[in-house]
Amino acid sequence: MDDDLVFKALADPTRRLLLDALFERDGRSLSELEAVVAARSEMTRFGVSKHLRLLEAAGLVVTRKQGRVKLHHLNPVPIRLLHDRWIDKYTERRVTALTELKRQLEDNS
Repeated sequence: MDDDLVFKALADPTRRLLLDALFERDGRSLSELEAVVAARSEMTRFGVSKHLRLLEAAGLVVTRKQGRVKLHHLNPVPIRLLHDRWIDKYTERRVTALTELKRQLEDNS
């Protein structure tokens, strides 16, 4: 997994909107995703396709052909891997410190 590519994909509000739309209902066509984006901005079909290609390159979206339609599906694994690597390790110490503080306060009571 390329962390830089995933961070780049997540940095753009339109791409986050597309991921949110796929989280709400997975397996959407380009037309459906274009309608979601069109409700918020004036972006062409080509622009939405370009964002989807970057999301695919980052591994956040996978596609599957169903007849003549290409459906887009959310792949949350890269986000989870980033969470485990970059967020979890920084929150662990805080949780441990709070647990220790709670224990000390209870012991002193």
